[in-house]
Amino acid sequence: MNRDHPVDTGLPPERTSLAWGRTLLALVICGVLFVRWLPEHGWFAMILTGTSLAAALGIYLSQRLRYRRNLKGVRSGVLKADVTAVLWTTVVVVAVGAAGIYAVLFQSLHE
Repeated sequence: MNRDHPVDTGLPPERTSLAWGRTLLALVICGVLFVRWLPEHGWFAMILTGTSLAAALGIYLSQRLRYRRNLKGVRSGVLKADVTAVLWTTVVVVAVGAAGIYAVLFQSLHE
């Protein structure tokens, strides 16, 4: 074992799983909070809610596969980041955030 770079034998899959779990929880909470916008923003709030909850569901459904892949990577010594999932989640979060900002700043002014 190299003292400069200690080997982490099993925690990366758990840490990654916990991080995805926090992301899933944040998306669910945001989706539920968008429901409060229904009286003011109508269908637009439902789009934001649906998008947030759909992203959370996608993370939930892919979590087991992602965990197994990370566990295999630890065992083989070759861990690869799931770049596609990270980019997809980033795009969804930025889009929902931008749409939320649009709703707050511009939809309220037109009514």
